[in-house]
Amino acid sequence: MKQTTFKIFVYGSLRSGFQSPAYNYISKYFTLVGNATAKGLLLDMGDYPVAIPTNEDKFIVGELYNITNIEAFDFAIAQLDDYEGLNTEEGEASFYKRSVEEIYINNTTEKAWVYWFTGNVANKQIVDSGDVLAYIENKKNN
Repeated sequence: MKQTTFKIFVYGSLRSGFQSPAYNYISKYFTLVGNATAKGLLLDMGDYPVAIPTNEDKFIVGELYNITNIEAFDFAIAQLDDYEGLNTEEGEASFYKRSVEEIYINNTTEKAWVYWFTGNVANKQIVDSGDVLAYIENKKNN
């Protein structure tokens, strides 16, 4: 099947404000379009937050990126799949999936790939801000 979506939406350690080594990778292959949101719930797992999709009017905060070179997309997204743990060893479960979602940016919508948590989130508290960076800042100050 021919790839038609060449954008990604990131909300965690791949965001520019996170300052992780993974961001250096993403900035090599993708260009920041801007701050954006996606329908989803950010949940507090204790040590870190995770995001799951929702049909409710709840949003997670992140950034939308466009691939710099379309010919490099398959390679670049495969590297991100590795980083997000989608490519597991035989017998290991993956706790993330990647799907194309509607992303809200500048009063319009775009289609982009999003990584969602697939593990157990029963009884986990919703992070109202929907923002991983705000969540981390809040954890530091409490």
